[in-house]
Amino acid sequence: MSYDLYAGNSPQRFWRLLAELPGEAWNEAISRAAPILPAQARSSGDHIESILCKTLGEGQFGPHHWELGRSQRAYYALKPLLPRWLTRRMKQVYGAHRGGARQLAWPIEGRYVRFQFGVVSNLLEILGRANLSFIDFWPDGRRFAFVLTHDIETAEGQTFARNVADIDAEFGFRSCFNFVPERYRLDRGLMDELSARGFEIGVHGLKHDGRDFESLDQFMRRATRMNEFIDDFAAVGFRSPLTHRNPEWMQALDIEYDGSFFDTDPYEPMAGGTMSIWPFQLGRFVELPYTLAQDYTVVEVVGETTPRLWLEKVEFIRAGHGMALLNTHPDYLRKPHTRRIYSEFLAAMRERADFHHALPREIARWWRTRAAATGVPELPDACVATIDVDGEISRSEPASPSDQHASRTEGARSNAERIA
Repeated sequence: MSYDLYAGNSPQRFWRLLAELPGEAWNEAISRAAPILPAQARSSGDHIESILCKTLGEGQFGPHHWELGRSQRAYYALKPLLPRWLTRRMKQVYGAHRGGARQLAWPIEGRYVRFQFGVVSNLLEILGRANLSFIDFWPDGRRFAFVLTHDIETAEGQTFARNVADIDAEFGFRSCFNFVPERYRLDRGLMDELSARGFEIGVHGLKHDGRDFESLDQFMRRATRMNEFIDDFAAVGFRSPLTHRNPEWMQALDIEYDGSFFDTDPYEPMAGGTMSIWPFQLGRFVELPYTLAQDYTVVEVVGETTPRLWLEKVEFIRAGHGMALLNTHPDYLRKPHTRRIYSEFLAAMRERADFHHALPREIARWWRTRAAATGVPELPDACVATIDVDGEISRSEPASPSDQHASRTEGARSNAERIA
């Protein structure tokens, strides 16, 4: 795997400190922080290029991580012939089996978060500084980002998508709906209506048959068709069905962002995770990993009856100033008990006032612009923040051009929980 795909995610680019620090200090800080990571993520050493490839690039799971096994290939070949109830039961059994073999913690995997905060803590100790200023993670000094997406798998799910949009809107939220172009007859009127209401439209593979990544030739042929639909839908985002993925092959997609990866999920066909609760640059596009477990996993596999798992994970993401991205399915939200859990989650989130809610395309554009900005004035709605050796972050009002390197004393101060 090419290190170049992840080169834009060094701690220097991640933190956006408003001070030039020597490269030697960064290297030493990274080396000191690295032991918190899994041993497999450090198997090629503590230099940052390798760490990023092993974590964000999932290289710690081995060279064949992106390949589907023989049994999986057979399943997807036979799936069109199997009744829906049987495939659902097979997914439950398979998911439970995969969930028992966890290389990463689930639903919360905190080691990459502690690594990033540890780098800054070590920098402060090395430099003898009390704190460092940086471009805050989210607009207006919000504590974390909150993003909703929906994958429409079947014609039945498409029929119910308008109901899901109504639920989101009832609680004051907007979301992205990802359509499968060649599995069911597309409801163009629905797509136009959703766009007019402020929702986003994305592409969810080509046929949802589990065969997009059978081979490089197969993927490239299908990528040509997927790019045609990306253009046709005026879409900028993509998620692969079944979260099948290959980061190098996916560079052929004409997208601004992708949502096919996750921070940790042992239940997916390609289990594993990037360990990141933040967006990151993946070659030519921004990756928005989903960080909240999918609805099917929570309800059908794990058997939850409340949004407890989602809300507990939100608290962890808030502490790390990350991105809470949830992917649900109109197909599954047709079930009243799944819909109730989802609605209870949105009701709980509506009561909060500390997150930045936006469409995924807006989050991706913010993250890309933040990574390239040399100062706060280049980033509308940005704030200066400072972090101290204990990981506590203080925020200011959005800085003026003459005051981009200092926090205003009258700005609101919020102490971040130490990442434990």
